[in-house]
Amino acid sequence: MQFIYENFTFPPDQSFTIRSEFIEVKKYQAFRSHVNYEIALIENCSGKRFIGDHIADFEGTELVLMASYLPHCWQYYQTIEENIPAHAIIIHFFPDFLGADIYTKPEAKRLKQLFQDASKGILFSGETISKAKFIMQQMLFETGLVRSALLLQLLDLMSRSPTAKTLSSPGCNLIESSYEANNINNVFEYIFKNFRNEITLEEVAGIIPMSTSAFCRFFKSKTGRTLTAFIKEIRIGHASKLLLEQNHNVSEACYNSGYNNISNFNKHFKEVHGVSPKQFMSRYKTT
Repeated sequence: MQFIYENFTFPPDQSFTIRSEFIEVKKYQAFRSHVNYEIALIENCSGKRFIGDHIADFEGTELVLMASYLPHCWQYYQTIEENIPAHAIIIHFFPDFLGADIYTKPEAKRLKQLFQDASKGILFSGETISKAKFIMQQMLFETGLVRSALLLQLLDLMSRSPTAKTLSSPGCNLIESSYEANNINNVFEYIFKNFRNEITLEEVAGIIPMSTSAFCRFFKSKTGRTLTAFIKEIRIGHASKLLLEQNHNVSEACYNSGYNNISNFNKHFKEVHGVSPKQFMSRYKTT
Protein backbone atom coordinates (compact mmCIF):
# COMPACT_ATOMS: atom_id res chain seq x y z
CA MET A 1 0.00 0.00 0.00
CA GLN A 2 1.22 3.48 -0.86
CA PHE A 3 2.33 5.85 1.92
CA ILE A 4 1.55 9.57 1.61
CA TYR A 5 2.89 12.28 3.91
CA GLU A 6 0.45 15.18 4.14
CA ASN A 7 1.46 18.70 5.12
CA PHE A 8 -1.49 20.75 6.38
CA THR A 9 -1.26 24.50 6.89
CA PHE A 10 -3.76 26.39 9.03
CA PRO A 11 -5.26 29.71 7.91
CA PRO A 12 -3.70 32.69 9.70
CA ASP A 13 -6.87 33.27 11.72
CA GLN A 14 -7.22 29.62 12.87
CA SER A 15 -5.18 27.40 15.19
CA PHE A 16 -6.89 24.22 13.97
CA THR A 17 -9.17 23.14 11.12
CA ILE A 18 -12.43 21.20 10.81
CA ARG A 19 -14.09 20.09 7.60
CA SER A 20 -17.09 18.04 6.52
CA GLU A 21 -16.84 15.87 3.40
CA PHE A 22 -18.52 13.04 1.53
CA ILE A 23 -16.53 9.80 1.25
CA GLU A 24 -15.83 8.06 -2.03
CA VAL A 25 -16.59 4.37 -1.53
CA LYS A 26 -13.61 2.48 -2.90
CA LYS A 27 -11.53 -0.39 -1.62
CA TYR A 28 -7.98 0.75 -2.33
CA GLN A 29 -6.66 3.70 -0.40
CA ALA A 30 -3.22 4.92 0.71
CA PHE A 31 -1.70 5.10 4.18
CA ARG A 32 -1.51 8.73 5.26
CA SER A 33 0.67 10.37 7.89
CA HIS A 34 1.06 13.97 9.05
CA VAL A 35 2.42 16.05 11.90
CA ASN A 36 -1.04 17.14 13.09
CA TYR A 37 -3.25 15.27 15.51
CA GLU A 38 -6.48 14.11 13.87
CA ILE A 39 -10.02 13.37 15.03
CA ALA A 40 -12.06 11.47 12.45
CA LEU A 41 -15.80 10.83 12.62
CA ILE A 42 -16.84 8.49 9.80
CA GLU A 43 -20.49 7.64 9.16
CA ASN A 44 -22.69 5.30 7.11
CA CYS A 45 -20.13 2.96 5.61
CA SER A 46 -18.38 -0.35 6.17
CA GLY A 47 -14.89 -1.47 5.33
CA LYS A 48 -11.51 -2.05 6.92
CA ARG A 49 -9.58 0.16 9.34
CA PHE A 50 -5.76 0.45 9.36
CA ILE A 51 -4.17 2.39 12.24
CA GLY A 52 -0.42 1.77 12.49
CA ASP A 53 -0.18 -2.03 12.56
CA HIS A 54 -3.80 -2.44 13.68
CA ILE A 55 -6.20 -3.96 11.12
CA ALA A 56 -9.92 -4.55 11.72
CA ASP A 57 -13.29 -4.45 9.97
CA PHE A 58 -15.68 -1.62 10.81
CA GLU A 59 -19.31 -0.87 10.09
CA GLY A 60 -21.54 2.09 10.82
CA THR A 61 -20.00 5.04 12.66
CA GLU A 62 -16.31 5.39 13.61
CA LEU A 63 -14.70 7.89 15.98
CA VAL A 64 -10.90 7.83 16.19
CA LEU A 65 -8.24 10.11 17.67
CA MET A 66 -4.69 9.82 16.28
CA ALA A 67 -1.45 11.54 17.24
CA SER A 68 1.27 12.94 14.99
CA TYR A 69 2.86 10.73 12.33
CA LEU A 70 0.66 7.69 12.99
CA PRO A 71 0.00 6.01 9.60
CA HIS A 72 -3.72 5.47 8.99
CA CYS A 73 -6.18 4.46 6.31
CA TRP A 74 -9.81 3.47 5.91
CA GLN A 75 -10.88 1.26 3.02
CA TYR A 76 -14.55 1.89 2.26
CA TYR A 77 -16.51 -1.04 0.82
CA GLN A 78 -20.14 0.08 0.87
CA THR A 79 -22.64 2.42 2.49
CA ILE A 80 -25.01 1.15 5.16
CA GLU A 81 -28.05 3.14 3.99
CA GLU A 82 -27.98 3.09 0.19
CA ASN A 83 -29.65 6.44 -0.40
CA ILE A 84 -27.39 8.35 2.00
CA PRO A 85 -23.74 9.01 1.09
CA ALA A 86 -20.90 8.05 3.42
CA HIS A 87 -19.72 11.10 5.32
CA ALA A 88 -16.83 12.28 7.51
CA ILE A 89 -15.99 15.18 9.79
CA ILE A 90 -12.23 15.66 10.19
CA ILE A 91 -10.38 17.86 12.70
CA HIS A 92 -6.65 18.59 12.47
CA PHE A 93 -4.99 20.27 15.43
CA PHE A 94 -1.99 20.40 17.74
CA PRO A 95 -2.40 19.62 21.47
CA ASP A 96 -1.16 23.10 22.37
CA PHE A 97 -3.69 24.92 20.14
CA LEU A 98 -4.64 27.08 23.15
CA GLY A 99 -1.07 27.36 24.43
CA ALA A 100 1.17 24.79 26.12
CA ASP A 101 0.56 26.25 29.59
CA ILE A 102 -2.97 24.89 29.74
CA TYR A 103 -1.65 21.34 30.08
CA THR A 104 0.32 22.23 33.19
CA LYS A 105 -2.95 22.80 35.03
CA PRO A 106 -4.31 20.06 37.31
CA GLU A 107 -7.63 20.13 35.44
CA ALA A 108 -5.79 19.01 32.28
CA LYS A 109 -4.35 15.81 33.75
CA ARG A 110 -6.70 13.59 31.74
CA LEU A 111 -5.82 15.41 28.52
CA LYS A 112 -2.13 14.60 28.98
CA GLN A 113 -2.98 10.90 29.21
CA LEU A 114 -5.32 11.18 26.22
CA PHE A 115 -2.58 12.66 24.02
CA GLN A 116 -0.12 10.04 25.20
CA ASP A 117 -2.52 7.22 24.28
CA ALA A 118 -3.27 8.87 20.92
CA SER A 119 0.21 7.85 19.71
CA LYS A 120 -1.32 4.37 19.26
CA GLY A 121 -4.69 5.60 17.94
CA ILE A 122 -7.82 5.58 20.12
CA LEU A 123 -11.17 4.15 19.02
CA PHE A 124 -14.33 5.30 20.80
CA SER A 125 -17.75 3.66 20.87
CA GLY A 126 -21.19 3.88 22.48
CA GLU A 127 -22.51 7.13 23.88
CA THR A 128 -19.19 8.90 23.34
CA ILE A 129 -19.80 8.85 19.59
CA SER A 130 -23.24 10.46 19.72
CA LYS A 131 -22.04 13.18 22.12
CA ALA A 132 -18.91 13.81 20.04
CA LYS A 133 -20.94 14.04 16.84
CA PHE A 134 -23.20 16.69 18.38
CA ILE A 135 -20.17 18.80 19.41
CA MET A 136 -18.43 18.39 16.04
CA GLN A 137 -21.56 19.42 14.15
CA GLN A 138 -21.76 22.56 16.29
CA MET A 139 -18.09 23.32 15.54
CA LEU A 140 -18.77 23.38 11.80
CA PHE A 141 -20.99 26.44 12.24
CA GLU A 142 -18.99 28.32 14.88
CA THR A 143 -15.83 30.44 14.73
CA GLY A 144 -13.30 32.01 17.06
CA LEU A 145 -13.26 31.21 20.76
CA VAL A 146 -16.61 29.44 20.61
CA ARG A 147 -15.21 26.87 18.19
CA SER A 148 -12.04 26.54 20.30
CA ALA A 149 -14.10 26.00 23.44
CA LEU A 150 -16.07 23.29 21.65
CA LEU A 151 -12.84 21.49 20.67
CA LEU A 152 -11.71 21.61 24.29
CA GLN A 153 -15.11 20.21 25.30
CA LEU A 154 -14.72 17.42 22.73
CA LEU A 155 -11.25 16.50 24.00
CA ASP A 156 -12.51 16.50 27.59
CA LEU A 157 -15.32 14.14 26.53
CA MET A 158 -12.76 11.81 24.94
CA SER A 159 -10.47 11.94 27.95
CA ARG A 160 -13.33 10.78 30.19
CA SER A 161 -14.77 8.16 27.85
CA PRO A 162 -15.18 4.69 29.38
CA THR A 163 -15.13 3.12 25.90
CA ALA A 164 -11.72 4.41 24.74
CA LYS A 165 -9.58 1.63 23.24
CA THR A 166 -6.00 1.97 21.98
CA LEU A 167 -5.32 0.24 18.67
CA SER A 168 -1.73 0.07 17.42
CA SER A 169 1.41 -1.23 19.07
CA PRO A 170 3.77 1.59 20.16
CA GLY A 171 6.54 0.62 17.76
CA CYS A 172 4.52 1.59 14.70
CA ASN A 173 4.65 5.24 15.66
CA LEU A 174 8.08 6.37 16.77
CA ILE A 175 6.75 9.74 17.93
CA GLU A 176 5.53 9.62 21.51
CA SER A 177 3.62 12.21 23.50
CA SER A 178 5.44 15.44 24.26
CA TYR A 179 4.12 15.24 27.81
CA GLU A 180 6.33 12.37 28.96
CA ALA A 181 8.70 13.21 31.78
CA ASN A 182 12.25 14.09 30.70
CA ASN A 183 13.76 10.90 32.04
CA ILE A 184 11.40 8.54 30.30
CA ASN A 185 11.67 10.62 27.11
CA ASN A 186 15.43 10.18 27.13
CA VAL A 187 15.00 6.44 27.58
CA PHE A 188 12.44 6.25 24.77
CA GLU A 189 14.69 8.26 22.46
CA TYR A 190 17.60 5.93 23.12
CA ILE A 191 15.49 2.80 22.50
CA PHE A 192 13.89 4.21 19.34
CA LYS A 193 17.35 5.02 17.93
CA ASN A 194 18.96 1.72 18.94
CA PHE A 195 16.24 -0.97 18.88
CA ARG A 196 17.88 -2.61 15.86
CA ASN A 197 20.94 -3.31 18.01
CA GLU A 198 21.42 -5.25 21.24
CA ILE A 199 20.25 -3.17 24.21
CA THR A 200 21.18 -4.04 27.79
CA LEU A 201 19.40 -3.05 30.98
CA GLU A 202 22.63 -1.57 32.34
CA GLU A 203 23.17 0.85 29.46
CA VAL A 204 19.55 2.05 29.49
CA ALA A 205 19.53 2.52 33.28
CA GLY A 206 22.73 4.54 32.91
CA ILE A 207 20.94 7.15 30.79
CA ILE A 208 19.03 8.57 33.77
CA PRO A 209 21.20 7.37 35.71
CA MET A 210 19.77 4.78 38.10
CA SER A 211 20.67 1.41 39.47
CA THR A 212 19.20 -1.41 37.40
CA SER A 213 16.72 -2.37 40.14
CA ALA A 214 15.55 1.23 40.64
CA PHE A 215 15.25 1.71 36.89
CA CYS A 216 13.10 -1.42 36.51
CA ARG A 217 10.65 -0.11 39.10
CA PHE A 218 10.67 3.36 37.52
CA PHE A 219 10.14 2.09 33.97
CA LYS A 220 7.36 -0.30 34.97
CA SER A 221 5.54 2.48 36.84
CA LYS A 222 5.71 4.81 33.81
CA THR A 223 4.93 2.36 31.02
CA GLY A 224 3.11 -0.54 32.67
CA ARG A 225 5.59 -3.02 31.18
CA THR A 226 9.14 -4.26 31.62
CA LEU A 227 12.01 -2.92 29.52
CA THR A 228 12.28 -6.27 27.72
CA ALA A 229 8.57 -6.28 26.86
CA PHE A 230 8.73 -2.66 25.67
CA ILE A 231 11.70 -3.31 23.37
CA LYS A 232 9.90 -6.36 22.00
CA GLU A 233 6.82 -4.26 21.20
CA ILE A 234 8.95 -1.59 19.51
CA ARG A 235 10.74 -4.18 17.37
CA ILE A 236 7.59 -6.07 16.43
CA GLY A 237 5.75 -2.82 15.76
CA HIS A 238 8.52 -1.73 13.39
CA ALA A 239 8.55 -5.15 11.70
CA SER A 240 4.77 -4.96 11.27
CA LYS A 241 5.13 -1.58 9.58
CA LEU A 242 7.72 -3.02 7.18
CA LEU A 243 5.42 -5.93 6.34
CA LEU A 244 2.46 -3.58 5.81
CA GLU A 245 4.53 -1.56 3.33
CA GLN A 246 4.92 -4.81 1.32
CA ASN A 247 8.49 -3.95 0.38
CA HIS A 248 10.03 -6.49 2.79
CA ASN A 249 9.62 -10.22 3.28
CA VAL A 250 9.54 -11.87 6.72
CA SER A 251 13.30 -12.43 6.89
CA GLU A 252 14.06 -8.83 5.94
CA ALA A 253 11.55 -7.51 8.47
CA CYS A 254 13.13 -9.74 11.11
CA TYR A 255 16.72 -8.64 10.59
CA ASN A 256 15.79 -4.97 10.10
CA SER A 257 13.99 -4.89 13.45
CA GLY A 258 16.73 -6.00 15.82
CA TYR A 259 16.36 -9.79 15.65
CA ASN A 260 19.17 -12.14 14.70
CA ASN A 261 17.12 -15.31 14.18
CA ILE A 262 13.77 -16.05 12.58
CA SER A 263 12.58 -18.45 15.28
CA ASN A 264 12.74 -15.85 18.06
CA PHE A 265 11.19 -13.24 15.78
CA ASN A 266 8.25 -15.51 14.91
CA LYS A 267 7.69 -16.32 18.58
CA HIS A 268 7.64 -12.66 19.64
CA PHE A 269 5.49 -11.63 16.67
CA LYS A 270 2.84 -14.17 17.62
CA GLU A 271 2.97 -13.05 21.27
CA VAL A 272 2.19 -9.48 20.20
CA HIS A 273 -0.28 -10.07 17.35
CA GLY A 274 -1.65 -13.54 18.03
CA VAL A 275 -0.68 -14.70 14.53
CA SER A 276 2.56 -15.49 12.70
CA PRO A 277 4.17 -12.92 10.37
CA LYS A 278 3.02 -14.90 7.32
CA GLN A 279 -0.54 -15.06 8.65
CA PHE A 280 -0.37 -11.33 9.37
CA MET A 281 0.70 -10.64 5.77
CA SER A 282 -1.94 -13.00 4.40
CA ARG A 283 -4.69 -11.29 6.38
CA TYR A 284 -3.53 -7.93 5.10
CA LYS A 285 -3.29 -9.04 1.45
CA THR A 286 -6.93 -10.17 1.45
CA THR A 287 -8.01 -6.52 1.57
